[in-house]
Amino acid sequence: MKFSILITSYNKEKYIEECIKSCLNQNEKNYEILIFDNFSEDESDSIFLQYSNSIRLFKEKKISIYPTVNQIDLIKKAFVKSNGDIICLLDGDDYFLPEKLSEISKYFSKNIDTNVIFDVPLVIKKNNKEFRFNASEKFQKNIWPKIIPTSSISLRRNFMQECINDGVFENYNLLEIDFRINVLARNIRKNYKIINSEITIYRQVDDSIMSNIKKYSKKWWIKRKEAHEFMKDFFIKNQLVYENKFDYYLTDKISKFLL
Repeated sequence: MKFSILITSYNKEKYIEECIKSCLNQNEKNYEILIFDNFSEDESDSIFLQYSNSIRLFKEKKISIYPTVNQIDLIKKAFVKSNGDIICLLDGDDYFLPEKLSEISKYFSKNIDTNVIFDVPLVIKKNNKEFRFNASEKFQKNIWPKIIPTSSISLRRNFMQECINDGVFENYNLLEIDFRINVLARNIRKNYKIINSEITIYRQVDDSIMSNIKKYSKKWWIKRKEAHEFMKDFFIKNQLVYENKFDYYLTDKISKFLL
């Protein structure tokens, strides 16, 4: 079982070396590291150069004003260049603990029908305080689940290809890739496993993709509408009934009013 670690980065000089080192320090050694960078304008390149013998680095121009779209574009391009059986996603400001790949390998080997594994990460805030991510389910059963972040998602290669073929990563400009994969795997396909092993460190940083969206702001409501549209569209595509009509229509009316 070979792993492809797909790292996306843009101006992550403060964190990217720790990110790379965490991959190189894995107990499991059958892996490749691909870094796709949106032409960082900080000192990231000097760090990439130090590890040029251990990573495969690719530079890609941004294709959108939306950070989410740029991140998904990098991941899709990285996937095409990769050749691993298991795809591990990793943001440039997060990192893996040494047993990450060996733990994931163990669970995939024991669960041959599981296509996605989510590991519950440890979270580091700005003050370096560490706490466990709260992955408890929401009280509404017909809405999207509590989203486990990108760096805690590992997928079988065929499932990742299936997502691309089915247009899971297209449109909905405000929706991150972790939202899309969480919904598809947990709400629709139900071919996932959540493990409690603490093997990923997730940083909450000010310059994260959607950190500028404040709760109940105009953009927050627009994003919420996109989330409902995504779920409704893919429920229908998979011949399922999307039952969350009240929240859907309420969100639709508020977002239209704010526009």
